Amino acid sequence: MMQRCLELARRALGRTSPNPMVGAVIVKDGEIVGEGFHPRAGEPHAEVFALKAAGELARGATIYVSLEPCNHYGRTPPCSEALIAAGVAMVVVGMVDPNPLVGGGGIDRLRAAGIEVVVGVEQAACEKLNEGFVHRILYHRPLGILKYAMTLDGKIATATGHSAWITSQAARSEVHQLRRACDAVIVGGNTVRQDNPRLTSHLEEVHNPLRVVMSRHLNLPESAHLWRTTDAPTLVLTEKDANPDFQALLRRQNVEVVELSPLTPEQAMVYFYERGFCNVLWECGGILAASAIASGSVQKVLAFIAPKIIGGSNAPTPVGDLGFTSMTEAMSLERVQVRAVDADFLIEGYLPHKS
Repeated sequence: MMQRCLELARRALGRTSPNPMVGAVIVKDGEIVGEGFHPRAGEPHAEVFALKAAGELARGATIYVSLEPCNHYGRTPPCSEALIAAGVAMVVVGMVDPNPLVGGGGIDRLRAAGIEVVVGVEQAACEKLNEGFVHRILYHRPLGILKYAMTLDGKIATATGHSAWITSQAARSEVHQLRRACDAVIVGGNTVRQDNPRLTSHLEEVHNPLRVVMSRHLNLPESAHLWRTTDAPTLVLTEKDANPDFQALLRRQNVEVVELSPLTPEQAMVYFYERGFCNVLWECGGILAASAIASGSVQKVLAFIAPKIIGGSNAPTPVGDLGFTSMTEAMSLERVQVRAVDADFLIEGYLPHKS
């Protein structure tokens, strides 16, 4: 039943920030009588949809919910009170809410009302689904995810800059799904000039992230796929007073332009936190990737590795200079997972936490 909750929650991938994704299932006499998920911030929570679907059958039933029911008034009333009013007999919770406004309060309220509560079912899976939300709550920043594709000899393009395509279609499809789950995807100006990317999820009727270009001088092409905002929204982050004429050109095409001073990955993540983002994907080149890592703007790394060798002493690599001079300074990923994606391999891991 908790796996079903997670399946329901995923229907809102990329749409709920700054809220978490949550699914709920109500079971009575061994059968599902109601279920629901939280579709987006400001709309009812998963429990409310499930209770509405179940109606009077909720009385005496068990509800499974992937995240602790809220016990405070936000944009919507507390779900704990709705569950009590509906007369459910038992609540099975996937994970405790890390939000200090909730933090066990919903569970305590339910138990005080005489409802049996079980906590921690499929907890790891529930936490993984909402790791961006958890990171946002704990550290007041979105979760930064660095994704890149490279050859077996560590290159992200040839010496001439050609990079299409390093990995298989299956690997690229995984990236499209990853974008779908994120609030924003970031590239630097050089990626726009060299690759002219679209940065969409390439899927109909699903969420596309905000496409973000970081460029100090706005020395960018006047024609680029990213300026076509009918596909997905685009934001350009730049320095104060940079290239006013080009800023005007972008705004005429409905591209949002924001000046940050200074323009750094750290300032960008502060800005994205203020916009309510939970997951930010870095799909940039090596120089910007190194800056993002060094500033603590990246917590998770997804490296797609293709069994190809292209060589080239000047061919670009996924991460630029971090200033390390010995292997003892190398950043070792934690909680590493490796799996095959068609002919390629995906290495997923987390950088050590920087306070």
